[in-house]
Amino acid sequence: MKRIKTVIVEDSRLARNELKELIKNHPEIDMVGEAENVDDGVELIEEVKPDLLLLDINMPEKDGFELLEMLDEVPITVFTTAYDEYAIKSFEYNALDYLLKPINEKRFELAIDKVKVKLEASNSETVVNEERLTGSSQIFIKDGEKCWLIKIGDISHLEIVGNYTRVFFQDQRPMLYKSLNQIEGKLPEKHFFRANRQQIINTNFIQELVPWFNGKLKLTMHNGEEVEVSRRQSYLFKDRMSL
Repeated sequence: MKRIKTVIVEDSRLARNELKELIKNHPEIDMVGEAENVDDGVELIEEVKPDLLLLDINMPEKDGFELLEMLDEVPITVFTTAYDEYAIKSFEYNALDYLLKPINEKRFELAIDKVKVKLEASNSETVVNEERLTGSSQIFIKDGEKCWLIKIGDISHLEIVGNYTRVFFQDQRPMLYKSLNQIEGKLPEKHFFRANRQQIINTNFIQELVPWFNGKLKLTMHNGEEVEVSRRQSYLFKDRMSL
């Protein structure tokens, strides 16, 4: 498999050096950068777009959880910390693993094995446009006091609310503070379709489709939400789905 682009964000130089020593035993890992605080870490991650983030939780000013909240696209994350009290919270952020310091070689190896499995699953998807996300790509959403780290493929549909976008997945409907047009350009084209000016749907979540007025279509999604496909988009949808 390809080399795993990896970034370390850790305020302790000693801890960063210890991680780099562990990495030396894994030639498949390509260390592309390190940062000692959240702001520098966010800048580095957005620049190099790593596959793997080794992230400390306790850092001055801002912590590792806040770093994840600042990212548009979250890489595979393995938390590293000296405190076990954050374990449950880390998995609420969908971290792949949680390593307690001091990290021993065997435990680190197990974490890297998990990373390889996850990357292989992601790489199995065909990506037509490398700038687009895949169904297994993760995005972070924070709405009020609640946070989610969700797979793109788990989103049933999205709709405009003012200048922002409401995201529908499972029984949740949080707000993403970006426009629908911004989001549309990154969604995988294979399954996401612009139903009308207000909504984009994931065709995997269509439960029922019926003809509607003036050549339109009406869709019922798995969660019971109804979406009306505009007349122009109905023609495109029928062609795309070979109806």
